Amino acid sequence: MELDLALDAGAVHLNRRDPPDLFDPCLWETTLITWLESVRQDSAISCPALVRRAEEISLGLHFTDDAGICELNGTWRQRQEPTDVLSFAALEDAPDWPDDGSVELGDIVISLDTARRQALEHNHSLRRELQWLASHGLLHLLGWDHPDDTRLEEMLACQDQLLNTINPSDSGNVLSHETEPDNEVVQGDFHRVPDDG
Repeated sequence: MELDLALDAGAVHLNRRDPPDLFDPCLWETTLITWLESVRQDSAISCPALVRRAEEISLGLHFTDDAGICELNGTWRQRQEPTDVLSFAALEDAPDWPDDGSVELGDIVISLDTARRQALEHNHSLRRELQWLASHGLLHLLGWDHPDDTRLEEMLACQDQLLNTINPSDSGNVLSHETEPDNEVVQGDFHRVPDDG
């Protein structure tokens, strides 16, 4: 399977203490391919048959700030507030996607501002929080939803399973108060992983 990933971090500001590879397209591509292969190979995980058979999968992963995600949340969900992650599933809008070996999943949008706050609240790294949110968004792109507590627990368990495929021990991911965000920032860049096909 090949992944065509559009990774956009142009609207976010990084702190000098953030890992320099936080938005490395190769790392995100590897992470997403690992998750997609894990889902595709595990028949116990709900996944559209079209995705299981696909030779190429495309998706967008976009990082923004609270203002950007608030605007999207207001436009698409009529909620004038920031949120941590939004998913725009292409398969949901096109159930008759042609079975030609290529599938467009849609887009995941994550607020770096909210992710940073949640990482501190949960006492883990920003990288782990971003992975958690990306895994949640990916499951939404694959048709998962959480209308009730039971479905939410199933989804959270699946997210844990996906995170364990890339962080089996999850060691070294604790975020101490010494690494709280500061005011020094650098501008993020736009990255696109080229299509190898």
